Amino acid sequence: MSKRDYYQVLGVDQQAPPEEIKRAYRRLAHKYHPDKNSGDKASEEQFKEATEAYEILSNPEKRAAYDRFGVAGEGAGFGGFGDARAGSVFEDLLEGFFGGSARRAASRGADLRYNLEISLEEAVIGTEKEITIPRLEPCGTCKGSGAKPGTSPTACRSCRGSGQVRYSQGFLTISQTCSACRGEGRVIEHRCRDCRGTGRSRSDRSLTVKIPAGVDTGMRLKLQGEGEAGPQWGDRGDLYVVITVKEHPLFSRHGDDLSCEVPVSFVQVALGAELEIPSFFGMTKLKIPPGTQSGAEFRIRGKGVASVRGHGLGDLAVRIVVEVPRRLSMQQRELLEAYAALEGGDGGPLVASFFEKVKSLFS
Repeated sequence: MSKRDYYQVLGVDQQAPPEEIKRAYRRLAHKYHPDKNSGDKASEEQFKEATEAYEILSNPEKRAAYDRFGVAGEGAGFGGFGDARAGSVFEDLLEGFFGGSARRAASRGADLRYNLEISLEEAVIGTEKEITIPRLEPCGTCKGSGAKPGTSPTACRSCRGSGQVRYSQGFLTISQTCSACRGEGRVIEHRCRDCRGTGRSRSDRSLTVKIPAGVDTGMRLKLQGEGEAGPQWGDRGDLYVVITVKEHPLFSRHGDDLSCEVPVSFVQVALGAELEIPSFFGMTKLKIPPGTQSGAEFRIRGKGVASVRGHGLGDLAVRIVVEVPRRLSMQQRELLEAYAALEGGDGGPLVASFFEKVKSLFS
């Protein structure tokens, strides 16, 4: 493409070391890059010319042939800008602009999910659970390299280890994942038999999971670094333990509060009583005053669920349900009939109030 001497194009002498050639090319590439000179044909040509010169002079074999023959022809052993060396040229340019490398980084391992069902009691007071998860681990035979023991992966010849193949069309540079190594930048000529070259194998991992007090259905516990191992010795993913709390036969949960229904007899609510109420923290006493009505609710402080955010304990709500006897002995019936006679047959204040309202509304 260029007819000028490549050393003159870059502005260096014929004895310039590789470092000086690279610096000269970076300076020119930065100055004439098409992104900075949109629509400027002259800058585009100078960018192409500098790139062609650097492509030749940065390669020791091509530079030696150029110094000997002084031309950039196919017969002299030079490749065009579209060959694999173009990828290295572009990587050098990226490294100069951004201070990094275009080589593909190792991938992070996948995150995992484990569904864990616990009892309401375990959710209230906290617990520890042993779980076993299948996950990908670095292969024990090849130590994660994917290569047969005694051998090692080699740099991909197609992309020279970058994982990317780049082609130039005019002033545009097109980057594609290398098909030979699938973007890994390396190839395994002799694969490990156990992992078949993947560098990872599936095995079971046993873990102890600490369940904090106060968890509820749908909450997730994150165990950092307990997911699958990444390829190419990449970082591990995370493990998410998703909680499901089973229903309890006695208690219902409402946020940080618990509730339960306690059946009592007519005599207990009429005369008053002291009840033993169960909770996940042991039995506690509850006094029922005389005349308590069915459906009355009492709250026992601090006997609910611990706040998962550390804001103390919820309450236990006890709802009183009066049990009406279905069968009466002869003596019980006689006593109740005597009580009814003493009451006058009109019932208590609530009954009287109700029927007075009925009369006023419908008479």
